[in-house]
Amino acid sequence: MGKIFVTGANGFVGSRLVRALVDRGEIVRALVRPGSSIGSLQDLPQDRIEYCPGDITVEHEVYRGLAGCDRMFHVAAVYKMYSPDPRQVLEPAILGTETALEAARKRGTKKVVVTSSVAAIGVNPRPEPMDETWDFNVENTETYIVAKWRSEQKALSFVARGLPVVVVNPTGIFGPGDWKPTPSGSTILQYLRWNLPFGFPTSEGGINVVDVDDVVAGHLGAMDKGKVGERYILGGENLTFAQMFQILSELTGKPGPGWKASAGVASAMGWVLEQGARLWGGEPPLTYKMARDFVGKYVWVSSEKASKQFGYAPRSAREALLRSVTYYRVHGYVP
Repeated sequence: MGKIFVTGANGFVGSRLVRALVDRGEIVRALVRPGSSIGSLQDLPQDRIEYCPGDITVEHEVYRGLAGCDRMFHVAAVYKMYSPDPRQVLEPAILGTETALEAARKRGTKKVVVTSSVAAIGVNPRPEPMDETWDFNVENTETYIVAKWRSEQKALSFVARGLPVVVVNPTGIFGPGDWKPTPSGSTILQYLRWNLPFGFPTSEGGINVVDVDDVVAGHLGAMDKGKVGERYILGGENLTFAQMFQILSELTGKPGPGWKASAGVASAMGWVLEQGARLWGGEPPLTYKMARDFVGKYVWVSSEKASKQFGYAPRSAREALLRSVTYYRVHGYVP
């Protein structure tokens, strides 16, 4: 078999995916933006990795990188819930997916797995799991979520053009290797750095927590056994926000969940934090649209389809969160 091409190879999911591919004997060609860090890949056998500088929005750079590769994981994305310029999130997602997959189509790539997100599934006002048939219902929400949904539609449109595409939809990803960190990891860090005597503020609603290496296993399963044109949710355990912070409290000895903000209060807080980011820079931990659309709602899912199709079997949320906390402590993100 030929080499495997991975976009976003130095990111959180991408670097763990490259690690798993190398472990099973594959040769990986890793597309990374010129000048970006490859520290997350440096401890791997370098004779199994070929670095390819390139931009996913430039078709000929992806096409060049695909030479000699018969499979492709398109993982690259800008994972930001807030940006003062929405184009910084939309263009890599939508244009990047179109150009990367067009290059793969022209190369005759045998199979492509595209990393989407549970963000492209939607949200449930009730504490019940969604599956792949759920109708997306947050079209006017934060830019990242819109970008993920639109890029997924773009990816699936390539099936009719002859490219064998499979889409995977990970949920809230935690665990080792989140070096930037992502918004999910930033939530853990905010909790670990919380030094006030009362509990960590939370809200009604809930998310699905999954370990990064289980998501990677789901990617491999989708490549090996996923059906072309299908999407597969890669989730873990459904938790309320309060349950998630209670687990973190039990793992760390820090205060558990505290005051619960209503949707209205959270929306107001999100607006204030967003305005502060516009004035002074940085990324707010909460935005108006995220609070409006997700506080009091549930991003709970079922991964039954992936389990039946290729044996997807994630670990518990407790283990995923413990691995995340341990990574940040060992690597000096917190005292």
